Amino acid sequence: MTSASTETTAPRVNPNAPTEETVLSVHHYTDRLFKFRLTRPASFRFRSGEFIMIGLPRDDGKPILRAYSVASPSWDEELEFYSIKVQDGPLTSRLQKIQPGDKVLLGKKPTGTLVHDALVPGKRLWCFSTGTGFAPFASIVRDPETYEKFEEVIVTHTCRDVAELAYSREVVDETLNHEFLGELAQGKLRRYATCTREAYEHSGRPTDLIRSGKLFEDLGVPPLDPAVDRAMICGSMPMTLELKQLMLEAGLTEGSNAAPAEFVIEKAFVG
Repeated sequence: MTSASTETTAPRVNPNAPTEETVLSVHHYTDRLFKFRLTRPASFRFRSGEFIMIGLPRDDGKPILRAYSVASPSWDEELEFYSIKVQDGPLTSRLQKIQPGDKVLLGKKPTGTLVHDALVPGKRLWCFSTGTGFAPFASIVRDPETYEKFEEVIVTHTCRDVAELAYSREVVDETLNHEFLGELAQGKLRRYATCTREAYEHSGRPTDLIRSGKLFEDLGVPPLDPAVDRAMICGSMPMTLELKQLMLEAGLTEGSNAAPAEFVIEKAFVG
């Protein structure tokens, strides 16, 4: 029998504490943008389009965590993230230096509004994004459910420089040529990319292109119609709020997980 004086109590484990995941690959697109892939815990479940807290430990033992959209679809065995590099950022100044084999902290509670459940049925899905705001749509366009729910999927991606459009082009091209996703996405998935600082096939801010009608003219589709169109919006907060106003002016109603409607925005996006 063990006496009370020699008994030891096992340390209590916080069930909500982040897990340590291994970096599988890292790819740098520009001096401002990179993607990386992590191992995925067997128990980790999420809906395509959601975000999760990820981060790194600090010297004082307290982790530094930020919200990141999961860029991989819910069926993927790995987790992909797309990030901006902020040289003096508390997290990204260190995160941009990770290498395969390193450890990254992964939260346990994915959430977010850029999910199919937050939209009522429609025919055409618009995914409006700027910068790294494309990340949740990298998940959405690689989810078979997207093509079961919509007849047409249009992803817009606006960046300052042409080089910053590489990730969205890569994801859309891979999807259209994927062994099983390709059959679903062909004839449905379209990408409309614009630049604001460099000469490009299309230029300008998405809000200006909507107001002028050029976006719809270039794509050969009618202006926004609440009977047909559904929209997801992610990117810089000024752009998000301006697009929200344009959605409301077009007669679309903002939805949520609790009350699905015609469009949703991601307020918690970081970067």
